[in-house]
Amino acid sequence: MPELSNRLDGFTESIIRKMTRVAREYDAINLSQGFPDFDPPRELTEELRKIADNGPHQYEITWGSELFREKLALKQTKLMGIPVDPATNIVVTCGSTEAMMAAMMTVCNPGDKVIVFSPFYENYTADAILTGVTPIYVPLAPPEFQFDSAKLRNAFEQGVKAIVLCNPSNPTGKVFTREELEEIARLAVEFDTFVITDEVYEHIVYEPHVHTYMASLPGMFERTLSCSSLSKTYSITGWRLGYIIGPAHVIEVCRKVHDFLTVGAAAPLQKAAVKGLEMDDAYYEELTKVYERKRTLFLDGLDRIGLKYYKPQGAYYVLVDISEFGEPDDYKFCEWLAKEIGVAAVPGSSFFREDVRQYIRFHFAKKEETLLEALKRLEKLEAYRGTEITNLK
Repeated sequence: MPELSNRLDGFTESIIRKMTRVAREYDAINLSQGFPDFDPPRELTEELRKIADNGPHQYEITWGSELFREKLALKQTKLMGIPVDPATNIVVTCGSTEAMMAAMMTVCNPGDKVIVFSPFYENYTADAILTGVTPIYVPLAPPEFQFDSAKLRNAFEQGVKAIVLCNPSNPTGKVFTREELEEIARLAVEFDTFVITDEVYEHIVYEPHVHTYMASLPGMFERTLSCSSLSKTYSITGWRLGYIIGPAHVIEVCRKVHDFLTVGAAAPLQKAAVKGLEMDDAYYEELTKVYERKRTLFLDGLDRIGLKYYKPQGAYYVLVDISEFGEPDDYKFCEWLAKEIGVAAVPGSSFFREDVRQYIRFHFAKKEETLLEALKRLEKLEAYRGTEITNLK
């Protein structure tokens, strides 16, 4: 038999999705993969019911339905403070996962280099491998997960084609300050690189922190590919609706890549999601308040249990330090946690380039009763402090 593609050598499955399967196997509360256990806004689901009878059910324009792009352009023009043309600046994708892949394939050739901050969302490494580019990792130092300016400059000096920026960040919940973004922007201009942003948590930011769009900074729209999705904002992770916003000459190429990757996002879901894009400011204000309450509930519970963590500034994830439990293998710890405690988390090492194994990641995008039950189960950890948990039956 012929050999398989060698580009997949060392390519692992998604650890996040694996932990969802582990959660199901042990009937654990799934605080690993970041999807809600509550319904989307009623306006969207009611519209979807109507569309089931009336359509559309066939292909839409490959790069997104005209109405969807028009509504998205209005929304993002207001938020980003820059004009977004629905005809030339947008391509609608099958979730932000495809958006990030299409963006990287658009701006990079095989053999190019891209900067990735560590810790990082695991898909970025997969995107690099599949695109044939080499990631250059720049560490973010806890507790604020700031970058070292000298190390970042050194990375740019290695002849990179782009930098990948997740803001707000998964898994740390870091929200990059305007000053940090301006420093990245100056380096991008100086070394003539693209910036590929992942901004799916743009509406989940906690005071006093503020989300700044990289593309909104002076001179940056022309070199920024802004990737995002509707998944987190409207609690529709299964609808797989994402997008890329960028300058017309870049989006023209993105559309070609997208066309041959997936042809197009689901037509009926685009039509129904328009109801979300038409939401007024009150919806986004309430969304933030909802997640602020969930964050407070969950972190207060972690405090009562005595678990150490890094307080997220945005998104809905929290990195928890498990070093006190004496288990050096975070994968084994997470499997044990799901089986014996009944709560599923993600091993932190799947997010780090460095050999870091003392963290696990929880998410709190769940109903309050789900979070309270998870915290109740986590209270059982008290009995295992200072014990090598993998030796337990």
